[in-house]
Amino acid sequence: MKHTKQDQKCKKKKKKNCSEESLEEEDSEEEPKLKYERLSNGVTEILQNDAASWHFSCTHFGKVFLLDIQGNVTQKFEISSVKINQISLDESGEHVGICSEDGKVQVFGLYTREGFHENFDCPVKVVALHPQFTRSNYKQFVTGGNKLLLYERNWLNRWKTSVLHEGEGTITNIQWRANLIAWANNVGVKIYDISTKQRITNVLRDNVSLRPDMYPCSLCWKDNTTLIVGWGTSIKICVVKERNPTEMRDLPSRYVEIMSAFETEFFISGLAPLADQLVTLFFVKENSDQMDEEFRARPRLDIIQPLPESCEEISSDALTVRYFQDNECRDYRLEHAEGESLFYIISPKDIVVAKERDQDDHIDWLLEKKKYEEALMAAEISFKNIKRHDVQKIGMAYINHLVEKGDYDSAARKCQKVLGKNMELWENEVYRFKTIGQLKAISQYLPRGDLRLRPAIYEMILHEFLKTDYEGFATLIREWPGELYNNMAIVQAVNDHLKRDPTNSTLLTTLAELYTYDQRYDRALEIYLRLRHKDVYQLIHKHNLFSSIEDKIVLLMDFDKEVKISHINLVVEELADRPELLHVYLHKLFKRDHHKGQKYHERQIGLYAEYDRPNLLPFLRDSTHCPLEKVHSRTMQSCGRISSLILSTNHV
Repeated sequence: MKHTKQDQKCKKKKKKNCSEESLEEEDSEEEPKLKYERLSNGVTEILQNDAASWHFSCTHFGKVFLLDIQGNVTQKFEISSVKINQISLDESGEHVGICSEDGKVQVFGLYTREGFHENFDCPVKVVALHPQFTRSNYKQFVTGGNKLLLYERNWLNRWKTSVLHEGEGTITNIQWRANLIAWANNVGVKIYDISTKQRITNVLRDNVSLRPDMYPCSLCWKDNTTLIVGWGTSIKICVVKERNPTEMRDLPSRYVEIMSAFETEFFISGLAPLADQLVTLFFVKENSDQMDEEFRARPRLDIIQPLPESCEEISSDALTVRYFQDNECRDYRLEHAEGESLFYIISPKDIVVAKERDQDDHIDWLLEKKKYEEALMAAEISFKNIKRHDVQKIGMAYINHLVEKGDYDSAARKCQKVLGKNMELWENEVYRFKTIGQLKAISQYLPRGDLRLRPAIYEMILHEFLKTDYEGFATLIREWPGELYNNMAIVQAVNDHLKRDPTNSTLLTTLAELYTYDQRYDRALEIYLRLRHKDVYQLIHKHNLFSSIEDKIVLLMDFDKEVKISHINLVVEELADRPELLHVYLHKLFKRDHHKGQKYHERQIGLYAEYDRPNLLPFLRDSTHCPLEKVHSRTMQSCGRISSLILSTNHV
């Protein structure tokens, strides 16, 4: 046996108490790892007049009760008139081994009651079935009293007995896993390899001052090669390994290496594996504050993480089991369901089940701590696995919390994610925000795509903004598609406000946008021109409004005092088929700036000759961008009668 680490104390964290009735953990910022509930139903009646013993399904008075997970009695067996010492089930759960204080050992099928029955002269403390006892070639079990006896059924269907070990006092615990049998006696813990018929280790008991009958050894297999030993306040993790063949000589083919050894604060009553961690049941003695004496406190269920040289405590819960003040270390036992994260804390008058907390429990804790954002995220990630929670309900709780805090913008923003396509919930929230005077907060998050609320909802919000916030109203009109609401009703409302404030540029601009959406472009253009709005040219071009500007050319020119070349080109192109209107535009442009429209001066000659002869000569006199030959050609084509007059001018 090799020791690789020195004994160390386990690093402790602050403990939590479980309340008297609910067994839930006290308020803490650290999330608990386990949840607890007390087995009731049939268990309550059984324990009123009797006491649970080594296994959750036996009593001190020789009766065995098989229970389901809720504590209901499924089967009852009258085994003996005295205390049942231990029960052992095989992996299938179909066969059971039972030993009692009067020396009786029974191994039988739970459904057939057929099997082995024998009375011994001395008490049998423990019994363990081969894990695969159901299979015909593994009909083996061991018993422990003053000796460790192996029983094997041979091909004649008779039971053969052999002594595996004796001479070191009473055997108090046996655990069988695969081919390895571990047992504890007064000296320490041994492991026997049944496949090679070799004893391969001896793990000595550390604190020999503790009575083994009062502080019994706890054994549990984590897997087929890892044994966890707890005794007094000491825990050792032992791994069975294969020996190098060159080192074997007369040694067993396997040996044990102690991978971790450390001391605990309290006395160990039970051990169970939990992934790569350990669940430990502790018997606690504490000093009284008033008197210099010890008293029995609530037992503790800890989750610890073994480390190479010590361990770290992950969680620690103090359990309020019934009559804990009367219990000793030996009165507690920890059983666990193989393959399930279920742990049974057994005491004479109470059985408590500890369960690993699932995602629903995690969400419960987050909601209790008002960690709504984390709870919502956890529910979204695990929505397929949660059973008691609903993503949308958690989201609604989060929105309610934000509203209660007065964080209306965050609450409104969460509506987009939480309410989704539920129109009823959306409308309920809108009316709630109206009631608390926060319609503005929710307005920017309302659905406006495939999902749309009733037009009245949008109109209600627009009217609210129109009463108090013209800029906000204008923003919504720009951002919201016009089909969300009744456009004419909103136009009328804006006009009503303009009667009281006729020059308000924000209202006028918004009204123009409403007219544009309603395809009343002439009304929109008129407003844009009055306001000298920068988007007027885009409006004209986009909606081909050149037919609407015939009587607004002056407004157009007055609006754009710094006429942009791009605007000129745009207007000339669009008015190409309207020569009379084009002439008016280019004439106004020429009067403002002789050079802005110079590329069109040649064309203007014909336009002046056709539509405005009195201004032709002044134009020719002031323009410096018309070549002589082109002037003559244009004027001859347009008006031969005045060509000689043109040529006689000083300009020519």
